[in-house]
Amino acid sequence: MPVYQRYLLSLLSGFLLVLCFPFTGSITAFVFIALVPLLIVENDLIEQNKNRFHLYPLSYLTFFVYNFGTTWWIYNSTDVGAILAFVFNSLLMAWAFEIYHIFHRKIGKENGIWVLLIVWTAFEFVHFNWELSWPWLSFGNVFSIQTNWVQWYEFTGVLGGTIWVLLLNIIFFKAIKKYSISRKISDLKQYAIFSILTIVTPILISVVILKRLNDTSKNGRFFEVVVVQPNIDPYNEKFDPNMTVGLQMQKMFSLANQKVNSKTDLVVCPETAISQGFVENELKAYSFYELMEKQLKDWNKPDLLIGASTYRIFLNPRTRASKKIPNQEGYFESYNSSLYLSRKNKASFIHKSKLVLGVEKIPFSQYFPFLEEYSINNGGTSGTLGIEDYPKIYKRKMNVAPIICYESIYGELVAEQSKQGADFLCIMTNDGWWDNTPGHKQHFSFAKLRAIENRKWVARSANTGISGFIDSKGNVIQESKWWTESALKQNIQAHRKPTFYSSHGDYIGRVSAVLSLMLIPYSFMIYRRKKQKN
Repeated sequence: MPVYQRYLLSLLSGFLLVLCFPFTGSITAFVFIALVPLLIVENDLIEQNKNRFHLYPLSYLTFFVYNFGTTWWIYNSTDVGAILAFVFNSLLMAWAFEIYHIFHRKIGKENGIWVLLIVWTAFEFVHFNWELSWPWLSFGNVFSIQTNWVQWYEFTGVLGGTIWVLLLNIIFFKAIKKYSISRKISDLKQYAIFSILTIVTPILISVVILKRLNDTSKNGRFFEVVVVQPNIDPYNEKFDPNMTVGLQMQKMFSLANQKVNSKTDLVVCPETAISQGFVENELKAYSFYELMEKQLKDWNKPDLLIGASTYRIFLNPRTRASKKIPNQEGYFESYNSSLYLSRKNKASFIHKSKLVLGVEKIPFSQYFPFLEEYSINNGGTSGTLGIEDYPKIYKRKMNVAPIICYESIYGELVAEQSKQGADFLCIMTNDGWWDNTPGHKQHFSFAKLRAIENRKWVARSANTGISGFIDSKGNVIQESKWWTESALKQNIQAHRKPTFYSSHGDYIGRVSAVLSLMLIPYSFMIYRRKKQKN
């Protein structure tokens, strides 16, 4: 195969991945063939006995197109951060594919291709859980706009979707390879049957699951929830000292009051709705606390869940997020927090655990502290923030799982909250940094997968949109318009019982990671046997 054909095929894989992804094409079925051109390139390099590093620039091209084409909107919030995301995430994906390629060559071109299932799934799992975590582009996220296909995520999470994608790409590749050798349509019969079964079976399982859910949809306890979308410009208003917290809070309460009545149980406001940082144990000393306390009295029944920028003070450094208090003894940590207030209980805080790279977390700064100086400041606090030691929920008259912004793309984190007995999920976010681009639409869409994985309703309050309600089957029941002031109200059903995925998390990823490690000695053993035979 000429070099230019390899590059064209690599480009084709990248474009197909872009076209299948939500809101950058949304042609979901393309995901089942998107990797086939790259697999053809990889196979050609093996057959031509090319050095294994010939593949890297080709796979990098595929994954750079995929990254840039699906997440170009990051550039609207940070040009430097966007470039780093495109460049380095593509590097990581290409290295994962390169590792697969090495195993493929050692095990053999016929059977080695199945190693892709293990290696790539292990890569996605590790990418969920390390310092440079960025799981936005997990292949399993593609189905967030086709939720009726993946109701079985309650057993597998998104990694089950990733395996589905990889399996079908391998089947189609092997069919093409078989035909290129024999040129007989009859030789493709077994591949046609296998591919149809692999596509149809998961969808049929989803149909069966949906029927079961529909039969039990009226059982359980209900809560009335109001979500608020104040539509405060994060660049020009939200963190402007002339736009006080009091004014912003009055705007939110005014919107909420259009929907709150005697039956309302909870009002949810977005991430950093209290944009002024404050010390948590001194909350009552701040003037905006009086506004919240008065509003709770006027409402009488509803509780309030609201996003906030907070601090805690310590005598000694606690984590890498601890910073020296200027001209004083002690240290402080900053947090992106949720605050739960009710008339009967003490104010409670839960901090964000999964932080945005470059803005809320500086990778490897525990080893290289000077990197903190390069944090991106989009308003509010910047630099590495403190996090919770483990995922938590609020247990009051209802059990609420607070999920702050970026956390909503981490299935296992939300599963941990669900396992603790959450009645429903509350996502608080501010997606206004990206303007009217695919970013906020993708983020809202991924929330549907969290609903399915845990069989829990989602109440989503987004500063500029999209706010709304998603039921436990991943159906959008209500949603707001982008960049508008609004408040929505919904009776949502409590589902406290954990699903299989809620209980076991990303077990598929753990198994894949272990199997990947086991592949190292296995592949060398197979390779040595082949050399001895030759």
